[in-house]
This record gives sequence, C-alpha cells and structure tokens, in this order.
Amino acid sequence: MVGQACGAVNERTAAIVTVSDSVAAGGAEDRSGPRAAELVAEAGFSIVEVVVVPDGVESVRSVLGRLIGEVDLVVTTGGTGLGPRDLTPEATAAVIEREVPGLSEAMRAATFDTVPFGKLSRGISGVAGHCLIVNLPGSPKAVEEGLGIIGDVLGHAVDVASGRFGRHG
Repeated sequence: MVGQACGAVNERTAAIVTVSDSVAAGGAEDRSGPRAAELVAEAGFSIVEVVVVPDGVESVRSVLGRLIGEVDLVVTTGGTGLGPRDLTPEATAAVIEREVPGLSEAMRAATFDTVPFGKLSRGISGVAGHCLIVNLPGSPKAVEEGLGIIGDVLGHAVDVASGRFGRHG
C-alpha cells in the first residue's frame, strides 16, 4: 500500500540486526541484539525478526536491503567503531535515501561527558523507503544508553517516514 509500512495498519514493526563476526561464527553470545529487541518492544514496536550477520559491507547491506521492505524500523548493533571490519555505517549509507543525523548526533552527544570513547562511534541513522534504520554500538550498555536517548521519538519518526502521520504543505 502506498504511504503505509509493512504490517497491519497502525502496528509498528521492527527488526534487530546484530553485526558481529564472533557472534555470527558462534564464538560469542549475542547480548546486545536481545537487549535492543526488549527496549524496542517497550517503545511500542512488534519485533518481527532478530538476526545476526558478520561484519562487512555486503553482509549488512544485504540484510538491510531485505528488511527495509518488511519492517518500519531496523536497529543495528555493532560494527560502528574504528576497527577495519566495522563497516555498518558504510553499509547503511549504501541503502538509505535520506540521513536523519539528529538521532545519531543526540546519542553521541549525550554520552560525551560519561563515555569518552563514545566520541569514536560512527553510527548513522536514515530512511530507506518507509523504513527508519538506526545504528547502535555493539555493547548492551551502549544499546541501553542509545535507545534511552532516542526511544521516545522512534514511534513518531517511523509514522512520519511511513506517511502515517499527517501531511505537511
């Protein structure tokens, strides 16, 4: 339907993507993805998928490309740092049509006084089709902090991006 995101009318759907070589290989437990799913559900979204992919542009771009037609919101965890395989922002940039810098800027700025390394996070946020994509760092604490900062606007953001909330002009 034109102007509506996937899912039932007024139902907000979300997917969580954990980006981690070690989790994808079975060598580590995913703690950030499940925590993100809990918090996004508390923000009023129906979680339709939680998936783990290895680091890298192609793996992340592929899953994002599939999910943007299926859900209203995709939250990624991991791959936002300075490591050579931390390429989640690049993969996200390849699929979004419009950046929403205020979300990522707010998350980074809110942690500057308490988490100095937060200044090194490169996550971005943007809209692809009718789907909002938000990159978060890969630790459960960073997921909690980030969603604590932007969680109150996520519902409104996806409603506007999907065309479900008013028309301007």
